[in-house]
Amino acid sequence: MSRLYLILSFVLIGCSVNAQQDLKRYLTFAQEKYQDGDYVYALQYYKKALQIDSNSIDILWQYAETLRAYKDYPKAAYYYGKVYEREGAELYPYSLLYYGLMLKQCARYDEALTVFKKAKKTYRRDRRGYLYRKSRTEAQSCVWAKSNQGDSTDHIFEALPSHINTPNAEFGHRLINNHLFFSSLRADSISAEEEVYDPTYSTHLYKSKLQDSTFKEEEIIEDLNWTDAHSGNGTFSLDKKRFYFSYCSDNGNNYKCRILVAYVEGDRFVDIDTLGNIINHENANTTMPFITEWEGGEVLFYASDREGGKGGMDIWYSFIKDGNQFRKPRNVKRINTMDNELSPFFDGESQTLYFSSSWYDGFGGYDIFKSKYNNSFSAPENMMEPINSPANDLYYFQTPSKDTAFFSSNRLGSNFSKNPTCCSDIFMVRKELNDTPPTITETLEDLNRRLPVTLYFHNDIPNPRSWDTTSQVDYMDSYNDYTAMIEKYKKEYASGLKGEEAADAKDDIEDFFMEYVDQGVRDLKHFIDLLLVELERGRKIELTVKGFASPLAKTDYNVNLTKRRIASMVNYLSNYNNGIFRKYLNQTAENGGAIKIVQVPFGEYEANQIVSDNPNDVKNSVYSRAAAIERKIEIQSVDIDADGR
Repeated sequence: MSRLYLILSFVLIGCSVNAQQDLKRYLTFAQEKYQDGDYVYALQYYKKALQIDSNSIDILWQYAETLRAYKDYPKAAYYYGKVYEREGAELYPYSLLYYGLMLKQCARYDEALTVFKKAKKTYRRDRRGYLYRKSRTEAQSCVWAKSNQGDSTDHIFEALPSHINTPNAEFGHRLINNHLFFSSLRADSISAEEEVYDPTYSTHLYKSKLQDSTFKEEEIIEDLNWTDAHSGNGTFSLDKKRFYFSYCSDNGNNYKCRILVAYVEGDRFVDIDTLGNIINHENANTTMPFITEWEGGEVLFYASDREGGKGGMDIWYSFIKDGNQFRKPRNVKRINTMDNELSPFFDGESQTLYFSSSWYDGFGGYDIFKSKYNNSFSAPENMMEPINSPANDLYYFQTPSKDTAFFSSNRLGSNFSKNPTCCSDIFMVRKELNDTPPTITETLEDLNRRLPVTLYFHNDIPNPRSWDTTSQVDYMDSYNDYTAMIEKYKKEYASGLKGEEAADAKDDIEDFFMEYVDQGVRDLKHFIDLLLVELERGRKIELTVKGFASPLAKTDYNVNLTKRRIASMVNYLSNYNNGIFRKYLNQTAENGGAIKIVQVPFGEYEANQIVSDNPNDVKNSVYSRAAAIERKIEIQSVDIDADGR
């Protein structure tokens, strides 16, 4: 063996040993910084580790996790995708779910939907488990987001000035006596590269005076400032004599919070005390207090992961007696989910609870929702754009006059120094004062952007085995009967199949109902609400509705069938909201508003010719996705009479 070969061997061995030592050191340091919440520094050292070992699934996973914590959604999506490609959600089961969630927060809804459908298939061995249920919910949410993004608005939307919104994180809480109370993550220890070098990096409460429509320079609330803890989420009692807030300590890369109360003496906050165990449940994270009047009493809403909830952080409330006696907390079960529900704000006048959630149909991350109370809370309703975005939207609250609302978001456009979505800013939204109605061109663009609205039917419905060209059936009744047949559709379509093939067939049917049948009804409701606004302005509107049918029956029969289906949609309009559309359908509205329905019944002429028309092949001619997708009507276009205002 030559001396040169020996020398080269020793050099290579030495380099390998040094590289492994560097790798171990980089990973140790990166993990420490991740636990400290210093994600910028952690990312730098995970990146160095990947330069040494780019094939390590473990390092790729840790890098993706840190990118997600840092809210760098595009890069996090990329690296979760790389992890999943290599391990198929075997080593890291959450890799596929997180891949989809990050795509969704980039507003890449089509890609995210594909991933969530794959996740449903991957996780379906445990259909009651979180991974399957979350993937199923997110698939539906992507369908919803695609249909609802880009909606027009009559709101003025703006960020607060830069002396309040810094490149770090700000969260608004309340506007009281012309002072905005908010919390901010600020410290001199943050470098221009967002690196944190000092443990005093923490969140504190501030206030800024609103004078002549301008927010003045903020000032820290010194009485509620601790060097070894975080404070935020401030709210006053009804008599303004008490101030409730969150006091949080670092718990790894998360906060552990409890609710404290301070008594107000002029501009001072004194005699600070912790609320008892009835609110600050032992070992629970308890935060985001909000005080309001409800049912004649003072009540505290808050968020907590205490026992007895549905999972994650839930919203709870407790009535207060004599200022310091708290009744047994109650869980707002109607809105709480397996995920987190946060930042409650209750408007006693409208009996509406506003909150943020990462579970319901939304644009990505946390969206802001509202739920009306009338003996019980209603199903949550998304607040839509521009209040919501693909990023995290939280801390919604209104001014006492109700003409302005505030919320916090890390959306694109927030103030930042490195990562565009790293940190939240406070935004303000108010209704536009201009009462001028949109022009006919603007109205047409808005309505037609919602089209086509597609509604689906079971075979030979409505009025089966009839040659009638009209029907008394309300489409909503037809829809409810149709969705009640999902299990039958699954069973029939999967007949003759076993194992994964049978499971795939059942999932295919479930996806069809989710993406098409259910979404069609949501689209219809949204469309007719917009339609009603224009009719109330006196518009004369023409709707073109086209019918389709699967090729199981004769063509002339199917033409009549599609006419009956169009009639069922007209019946739904006629019955909607106690008949509010009837005067427009009958063209008897005093303001001149009217609807004209132009029917285009095509029957089998337009049906997909590869769909089975064999009456003996019920599986494929009735219960297959290919056949079901042909049985529909479409609202295809809207036109407005130019003379109809």
